[in-house]
Amino acid sequence: MPLVAHNDLPAFARLNQEGVTVLSAERALNQEIRELHIGLLNMMPDAALAATERQFFRLVGEANPIAQFWVHPFTLPELPRGPEAQAYIERYYEPLDRIMADGLDALIVTGANVTGPDLAREPFWNPLTRVIDWAWANVTTTLCSCLATHAVLQFRHGQVRVPQPAKVWGVFEHRVTDKCHPLVADVNTRFDVPHSRWNDVSRAQFDAAGLRVLAESDQVGVHLATSADGFRQVFFQGHPEYDTISLLKEYKRDLSLHGEGGLRQAPPFPANYFSLREQAILDEYRARRAAAIARGETKPAFPEALVADRLDNTWHDTGEAVVAKWIGLMYQVTHRDRKLPFMAGIDPHNPLGL
Repeated sequence: MPLVAHNDLPAFARLNQEGVTVLSAERALNQEIRELHIGLLNMMPDAALAATERQFFRLVGEANPIAQFWVHPFTLPELPRGPEAQAYIERYYEPLDRIMADGLDALIVTGANVTGPDLAREPFWNPLTRVIDWAWANVTTTLCSCLATHAVLQFRHGQVRVPQPAKVWGVFEHRVTDKCHPLVADVNTRFDVPHSRWNDVSRAQFDAAGLRVLAESDQVGVHLATSADGFRQVFFQGHPEYDTISLLKEYKRDLSLHGEGGLRQAPPFPANYFSLREQAILDEYRARRAAAIARGETKPAFPEALVADRLDNTWHDTGEAVVAKWIGLMYQVTHRDRKLPFMAGIDPHNPLGL
């Protein structure tokens, strides 16, 4: 399933350099292969905007080669942006009205940064509910990531996420709990997923909402679930899209925030992520950094290169497999006219015949 570079979004060139197959629009239009148009509602903050594009584009582009993917990034104008990010969005992103008018085969909704405990008071709340409601009526399937999952559980099912005493942060083992569901039928029954969140929607809350839980962790709860019909909405509470160094970048950011007074306590190491060697390197860095600050000296450089090369990625293959299954199933039940989300004879309340 090659990605199609239908505009000059920098993510396409970057992924092509990394070995992901990316077709030019001219080449794609000369191939007798069905197009699939996937929206990416990117609500991430400015600094993470482009990285999030690449992470989800990579998962989509590495799926099985049965179609061409036209991925359409867009965002919500109500989200505050800096001048540079706003210029980037105006150049590369598509307006929501055009997305809705043209239609989509599938939609991915990312997480977002929040400013308070009540999601309903966030600037994205009303426009996000509008997009989700539109997608339910007009798009075959929507994949919600992390914060988007929490938002849908709240406004569609009345299940409000619960703040946790400590950040759920690290790489955790999960087990498939519904081995018959086609999204997980061919993946390892145990697999890792990164998590990074301060809030949780519990298994009991997913069950109360009538959703189907497909994979969960004894340590951090539910990762993968679907709507009651098994497919119209797919929920991630973890982050299988993360790059190998994503948690390292987040640790670096949180350490800097702590030094600037933005966090009361220095961040702990993400669970099950750094080896003892990397922990020792980072402990030494923190001690040197604290000493430099105490003496009023320049802080030492963060030892990212020393740590990054020794990190393991134990989650990408499974994340890629689940997304590939999601796309393959969507391909089977989506009408060629993407404004008609289901083919004749497909029951929208049970599209997979589960």
